[in-house]
Amino acid sequence: MNKYVKEFFLRGLLFGGFGPMVCGIVLWIVQLTGVEVLLSGGQILLAIVSTYVLAFVQAGASVFNQVEGWPIAKSMAFHFLSLYVVYVACYIANSWIPFQWQVVAIFTAIFVVVYFVVWVTVYLIVKNTSKQLNKKLAK
Repeated sequence: MNKYVKEFFLRGLLFGGFGPMVCGIVLWIVQLTGVEVLLSGGQILLAIVSTYVLAFVQAGASVFNQVEGWPIAKSMAFHFLSLYVVYVACYIANSWIPFQWQVVAIFTAIFVVVYFVVWVTVYLIVKNTSKQLNKKLAK
């Protein structure tokens, strides 16, 4: 399991920096739409750190799909839960969603639907690509 922990941290460190860049781009786009963005230094620091952590975990969590010996359901559950927890924490910490059970329930429903749509799409693409490669190898 040690190699997977190392890979998690390596991927996180490699791609974590994209989170603050995305945060900056979003704030810039909001500003371009004419909305005045007034953030304190603490809010900016929180946004930068939390989006870094979000990107770090998202990049690192991809290792769960490669753990040998884990069934798909287990790796998918670890991947889903790690992403869900970090997204909810980041959104609530930054006040992007209020900490109300109704709002968190709506966020959860949307997150679950989007997660499974993306997962099924990727699964079908990989399955189709594998099938085509196997046909080429059989020739």
